[in-house]
Amino acid sequence: MSGGPAVPRYGEASLADLPTSVLAGLGVPGAENVLGLPEARRVCVLIIDGLGWELLREHPGYAPFLSSLPGRPLTAGFPSTTPTSLASLGTGLPPGGHGLLGIQVAVPGTGKLLNCLKWDDSVDPLAFQAAPTAYERAAADGVSVGYVASGLYRGSGLSVATARGAEYLPADSLGQLVARAEQALREGDRSYVTVYHPDLDSTGHIYGAASAAWRYQLRFVDMLAERIAEVLPPGTALYVTADHGMTDPTDRIDADEVAELREGVAQLGGDPRARYVYTVPGAEADVLATWRGLVGDRAWVRTRDEAVADGWFGPVSPELLPRIGDVVAVPHGDLAIVATKAEPVVSRLVGMHGSLVPREQLVPLISDHRS
Repeated sequence: MSGGPAVPRYGEASLADLPTSVLAGLGVPGAENVLGLPEARRVCVLIIDGLGWELLREHPGYAPFLSSLPGRPLTAGFPSTTPTSLASLGTGLPPGGHGLLGIQVAVPGTGKLLNCLKWDDSVDPLAFQAAPTAYERAAADGVSVGYVASGLYRGSGLSVATARGAEYLPADSLGQLVARAEQALREGDRSYVTVYHPDLDSTGHIYGAASAAWRYQLRFVDMLAERIAEVLPPGTALYVTADHGMTDPTDRIDADEVAELREGVAQLGGDPRARYVYTVPGAEADVLATWRGLVGDRAWVRTRDEAVADGWFGPVSPELLPRIGDVVAVPHGDLAIVATKAEPVVSRLVGMHGSLVPREQLVPLISDHRS
């Protein structure tokens, strides 16, 4: 693959800049409007899991409403994956600031990996992600704040880490998402409502982003956005965005079958498109050389310090550094680094994401304003 990684544009055009810009538009003191969003007394942010900017632009016929609105790309952040992006959208911080640095990350001092989607009862989400959320900041300034999503996620570690400060409003159908959003937006003198919908992502994981199923699911997503837009109260700004895009990798290397990829490795974290390699003491240099030799032509392979210096995570708080692998391997092109024994389900997925390629890194910021 020609060219280098699409490094996220933190502080210029990233998902982490959206909540702070929304707060500024709502008049919350101290919030910086990096994205230049207009003032609004009510804001709805619709997060469509897996709706990459490039994918959307390739299928305007399946998304006529979204394609008719003004939009621009934002960078998701690294890794381009759901927990990381939801934390950026929840806190207004880059991954190096909030610490949800991927799907599977080390919990320093425990010898364990935390799956940030499923969470672990032994890990306190308030401690693991200790930064105040944008929702807490808005609520403290008198804004009515709601978070509309499936009831399955209510009270989960990820929801507590990323969405605390908002009233969680469970909705388990498309119609209920619209109804909940409409009701929440009418609360108070100012309102900030986030709506999260996961089905496009799950469809892509199972069938691929190049599948007919994905395209037809995009049509439903487009109708959802249009229905929400139709019920917006006067003076509301609607922003449609996503947490990442998606790629269907066809070239796979199995870290559970290639013995060299396990030499000197204590734990393998991350996911197939953004691997964290935690090495045994003293083995980092050898592991780095091995991984570069085996996959370096198909992945960007860096030490932790190199990845941080290159700006992949934004500024990283010192206490969060050990959560990142000693070696970071980020496939590009068609490669996925799977682990069929340790991660049998993930290894079988058709659609994947996490990398620094534009197809996974770029997400839309689409706007609609009701006067």
